[in-house]
Amino acid sequence: MKEYDSIQLKKVKGRGALSNQEGRFESNQRFALDDGWYQQEPVEAYKTEVSVDKSRTVISRNTSPDVPFDQSVNPYRGCEHGCIYCYARPTHSYLGFSPGLDFERKLLYKPEVVNQLRNELSKASYRCKVLALGTNTDPYQPIEKSLRLTRGILELMVEARHPVAITTKSSMVERDMDLLRELSVDGLIIVSLSVTSLDHDIARKLEPRAAAPKRRLRTLARLSSAGIPTHISIAPVIPALTDHETEVILRAGAEAGVKYASYTLLRLPWEVKDLFKQWLQEHYPNRADHVMSLIRQSHKGKEYDSSFANRRQGTGLFAELLAQRFKLQCDKCGMNKQTIALNNHAFRSPQPQQALLF
Repeated sequence: MKEYDSIQLKKVKGRGALSNQEGRFESNQRFALDDGWYQQEPVEAYKTEVSVDKSRTVISRNTSPDVPFDQSVNPYRGCEHGCIYCYARPTHSYLGFSPGLDFERKLLYKPEVVNQLRNELSKASYRCKVLALGTNTDPYQPIEKSLRLTRGILELMVEARHPVAITTKSSMVERDMDLLRELSVDGLIIVSLSVTSLDHDIARKLEPRAAAPKRRLRTLARLSSAGIPTHISIAPVIPALTDHETEVILRAGAEAGVKYASYTLLRLPWEVKDLFKQWLQEHYPNRADHVMSLIRQSHKGKEYDSSFANRRQGTGLFAELLAQRFKLQCDKCGMNKQTIALNNHAFRSPQPQQALLF
């Protein structure tokens, strides 16, 4: 069994989580206590480690009624962006890692993801549906700059004329503008950038290694001006911390040429709950009780409601007012006038990897 340091870490530079708590599947839990005799020095940095993920399949299927896609691909596990609220953090527990700092620094990549995806798309039984890219961890996190797996996936999407929906917090998506333009010709692409706050100080604490919010808006503007359909996601909305920015973010998105928008109320599944509360107490102690009170009011008295009908937008007075504010501002900005409909009919089955060897 692997052991992890559970000592509280204060503001580790470039990291979002403040601890490295064990995942819920570990048989033992370790806790650090200060008995007054020894005080550990704060850790200044945790070096990023990258290893190989040997998954045999790469397409994940989804049947959740509140999620707008049926299948997705994630070339990476873990995410160096370090967003403290990330609902993907608990997935690191399945690997025997911590959903805390390990999630941000112990990354895995799928070196054969493009070839595996090619083989899965070439099967006679495959039926073309929109492929979501970046639904679990960011496909344009820093290691993509050298590994280029996301670029390889997009090259395959161009070859197969396959529809794809990208979600990211990174401006690195601009690197692949050539492929995105080619996909947009046949209505095969939409790019969504998530913007949580336009306050640089808040964003830096929430998402320490993601692109600055204003930089993301410039990316949206450049994509939109190139004729690539864009979407802005306010995810998550944090009550009493960022919810007041909802209208401002939507206006900024509209000014960037964005035609589609959505939002998600803060979700705190499994270990994310404790990690977020620890972060909240460290950075915003005077607001912590108010934030958590509104979260509970929006989830039927609980800190998280996992039911499909409520987990994304919540229930109760705060959630209802937020939904009304969002719709009103979208109407003012001319957003969501049409539904997003990518083209599933241009697909052509790619040649499988095995056949390419001869």
